Amino acid sequence: MASTTRTRDHAERTTQQTRRRFARRQWARRWLRWKPVVALVVVLALSVAGVYTVYFSDALAVDGVEVAGNSTLSDERIREAADVEIGEPLARVDVDKIMSRVGSLADVESVDVSRAWPHEVLVTVVERTPVAVLEIAGSLRGLDAAGVVFGTFQPAPPGLPRIQTTSSTSADALREAARVVSALPEELAATVDHVEVETVDRITLVLRDDRVVRWGSAAQSEEKAAVLEALLGQDAREYDISVPGTPTTTP
Repeated sequence: MASTTRTRDHAERTTQQTRRRFARRQWARRWLRWKPVVALVVVLALSVAGVYTVYFSDALAVDGVEVAGNSTLSDERIREAADVEIGEPLARVDVDKIMSRVGSLADVESVDVSRAWPHEVLVTVVERTPVAVLEIAGSLRGLDAAGVVFGTFQPAPPGLPRIQTTSSTSADALREAARVVSALPEELAATVDHVEVETVDRITLVLRDDRVVRWGSAAQSEEKAAVLEALLGQDAREYDISVPGTPTTTP
């Protein structure tokens, strides 16, 4: 009787074990079918959460604007021009529009705008450098190498020549004068008192000792500068190097 009971118990245990193994195999098969679906759902959920966090929540919102590269323009003036909305998600900030607004400042030659994660916008500017100054409506303005008029100076930066214009001087003539001044070697530029600009091909340098240099246009400026440096050793009141191959002097 005891042997029969042991046999029956063993059979029941074996049956239960078989059923458990079968159930595990069934679950494993079902999990294999559902595993890709669950993984996709998890990935989608994480993606949605990430997109919401980056683009719509205030977790990565703008809380400040950092300014770099400026010396003449104040940080506040650049921030005002940038017009960045504080509290806007950083990922949604339109950096191109910010660059356009800051780049419209006359003193700015170039600008770069980037996102400084997690909470700031970085505005880096390169300011224009004057190569000469000119007076417009009673104000002393700068002229950069590209012929762009910018800024207000009082007094004028030391060592820069002044540009004198006439009522008929065009913007093209100003750009040509800027090219002329930019091409002058440093030592030669230091001897120039002012530059008289009439037209694009009638540009004249007046030196600090009142000698006059008929420069012409900006064409061949480097060659003209070399010719002038050689001629300045001659005793003359006026030098015409508008055609550098055949310069002339007037006693």
